[in-house]
Amino acid sequence: MRALDAGCRRVLDLIRESGRPPLESLSPQAARAASAASRPLLQPDPPEVMEVRDLAGPVPMRLYRAGPGIRPCLLYLHGGGWVIGDLDSHDQLCRHMALLLDAVVVAVDYRLAPEHVFPAAVEDAALALRWVWEQAEALGIDATRLAVGGDSAGGNLAAVLCLMAREGGLPMPGYQLLLYPVTDLAAESAAYARHSQGYPLTAATMRWFIGHYTPEIEMRHDWRASPLRAQTLSGLPPAFVMTAGHDPLADEGIAYAQRLEDEGVSVIHLHVSDQMHACLTMGRFIPASALVLRQAADALRQFWNP
Repeated sequence: MRALDAGCRRVLDLIRESGRPPLESLSPQAARAASAASRPLLQPDPPEVMEVRDLAGPVPMRLYRAGPGIRPCLLYLHGGGWVIGDLDSHDQLCRHMALLLDAVVVAVDYRLAPEHVFPAAVEDAALALRWVWEQAEALGIDATRLAVGGDSAGGNLAAVLCLMAREGGLPMPGYQLLLYPVTDLAAESAAYARHSQGYPLTAATMRWFIGHYTPEIEMRHDWRASPLRAQTLSGLPPAFVMTAGHDPLADEGIAYAQRLEDEGVSVIHLHVSDQMHACLTMGRFIPASALVLRQAADALRQFWNP
């Protein structure tokens, strides 16, 4: 039995005590409402930053600025299985990252499934990246220090943006910050068998997300949905990849980090064996989430300021 952080165990106890049904037993609309209701219970109070404002871009976005002047920028894609999550679900995390990075964070509110299936989220993420790069001067952003990042489904989208940029369709981000990312929608790794019950994200929950996002099996073979299936990962920007031991996505995240390294990409891989998926948005009960975010931010700041 793998060790599980005490904070994670407390969250699991709270979920059991609440009687909340698993997300895969709900409609997408009900799952969104349940996720939103749990947010204030699990997340710390959002810290103050110098500026927060919504942007009038091609897709809804929100800008967080840590301080005055031209700053580097992290374009952030939220998690939620492409089905749940929004600007508010990751507001606390984005504020925290802006302060840790002493930078600008731009969060993207991409379209969700099943109302908008693959590749809608990819298209929105690409529009956001291009727009932020083009509007960098007006936004007070240093376009030469523009990174992409995200957690879970957002990590998937961040990885895909880097692959698209390498193919010539987008500005190339300087760095990719991938936090327990989805990298293969086949959902066949051994980690799925290890995490079939008892966690906020189980194999069944993840397959429910995948089914809504990619209802046609052929979609899951596309590297824009499953970046681990890209023919090569060479030529991509440096990466920070975080994986969690108690997570059905652990094996594919580890495999992605290993392929990046094997194919000549500079990568820092942090595997937190006693943590579970979504721990980074449960900081009220899981203090280790702040440590992980600090390590991710330190890696990116070191890249920006060698």
